[in-house]
Amino acid sequence: MPEASSSIHAHVATQNQHKVLFTAGPASLLEENLLGLRPCFGRGDVDYNQVEDAVLSALKTMTGHTQIARLQGSASLALEIASLNFLHGKVLVIDSGYYAQRLASFAQLAQRTAGEVSLVTVCDWQQLTNVSGKYDWVVACYTETSAGLLLPIEDLRALADRVGAQLMLDATASIGLEADHNLADVIAYSSCKGLFGLTGASFIAFNQLPKHEVDSFYLNLATHLERRMTGPYHAIASLYEVLPKHTDLREAVFINKAQMLKKIAAYTTHPVHYQPVLCTWVDAKVSSQDARAVLYQPRGISRGSVVCHLGEAHLGSTARGAILDLLELQP
Repeated sequence: MPEASSSIHAHVATQNQHKVLFTAGPASLLEENLLGLRPCFGRGDVDYNQVEDAVLSALKTMTGHTQIARLQGSASLALEIASLNFLHGKVLVIDSGYYAQRLASFAQLAQRTAGEVSLVTVCDWQQLTNVSGKYDWVVACYTETSAGLLLPIEDLRALADRVGAQLMLDATASIGLEADHNLADVIAYSSCKGLFGLTGASFIAFNQLPKHEVDSFYLNLATHLERRMTGPYHAIASLYEVLPKHTDLREAVFINKAQMLKKIAAYTTHPVHYQPVLCTWVDAKVSSQDARAVLYQPRGISRGSVVCHLGEAHLGSTARGAILDLLELQP
């Protein structure tokens, strides 16, 4: 096994040297991603059952939710299923950019098809103080990568309480990096980005079961809770070795974020209160002369660039933000 571990270490180091990511996820390759992989099956496999139970328990502890569904697919799938199963009555969607607008489309889909949503209202994130009336759900994106924007979760919770609503969050870009996900009633996210797992799994975390059932096999939350289909076995296995080391690994993202804010002091956009850990919107064109660099192409800004900070995740707390030297800024 020491020889195998050495081979994995060399393979991971080589792959991370060949490609430098400034994108929104998945992160750079981790040894732990590969060490967790194994043959597995969802029924009658005692070893895999132990792996999945450990991973799901760790995720529930991380976010403070009592129940979790795991799905094979992207966070988009989890968010669509969560919208169809949980949303009802009057829904207020906070528009912070491209991914929040996608949440609005999911709420509108629920209104058209599930029959439980009576009204969908969209409000710009800068107009929260003007919201009045009563709602059943507030839906928002905690970290909006398309605009390098964080919506403080305390503000979202306060808004939901003010309008008498429950809170659903797209936690795809905040999970593992931002605090207080427990303030939301329902969250959905994927196995990559700030969890540092391989792509392929997504999760819906909540405390109370939905009040209605969706007339669909695949889109019904119960189908996934009851594991009636092939699950994201290998993506979950990739998290098995990662999560015990997550506290150290995530330090690489914080270190890169801090170094980025120093690097772009003259080109900052959002104030500190609205700065997410995962990414930074820069009021400049970001480029690189290094062919290994993979830059992020956001969908939601009209000027500048967004740089994401997952590219040194494999270094953990030993990261120094050295990859930022590959970037060039042009006003």
